Amino acid sequence: MPASRFMVRVTKDYLVFCSGHFITYDGDHCERLHGHNYRASVEVEDELDGNSYVVDFIALKDMTRAIVDELDHRMLLPTVNPRMTLTTEGSNIRVAYRDRYWSFPRDECVLLPIANTTAELLADYIASRLSAKLGARMARPPRVLRVEVEESFGQSAQVEWRSEDKPGQATP
Repeated sequence: MPASRFMVRVTKDYLVFCSGHFITYDGDHCERLHGHNYRASVEVEDELDGNSYVVDFIALKDMTRAIVDELDHRMLLPTVNPRMTLTTEGSNIRVAYRDRYWSFPRDECVLLPIANTTAELLADYIASRLSAKLGARMARPPRVLRVEVEESFGQSAQVEWRSEDKPGQATP
């Protein structure tokens, strides 16, 4: 008899964040400052718990919403981009790329531990945060966690983390 696989998915109208960003690419290019109305969706695969849940929908929505709310109406800045320098100037963050620079109010920015604010790395960042929250709730990371970030209609990136590769720890 085949084994059952269980998965839950959440994608709601409120799992969105409107943020500004720009990306460096090809070693010597930097996009213009712009923004997106991002949408996040999450899938979790695992065994059923004592309540016959993979994970409670409400808890999963609340955890995801808390993460995306931190990104909403903010300037997204990567902190590990080798082509950008971020410095604090009073209550502002100064971002320099080659001969260009921008200054943003610090309280309107989210400093992300990623190399670039691509949809792929934003999905990975959300997955990292969500994996920790789910691990605390489930006493271990879920077997499979997928996070998709859509930056505009029909244009999205997805990351998948699997804990079966390393028991007790989800890996991208």
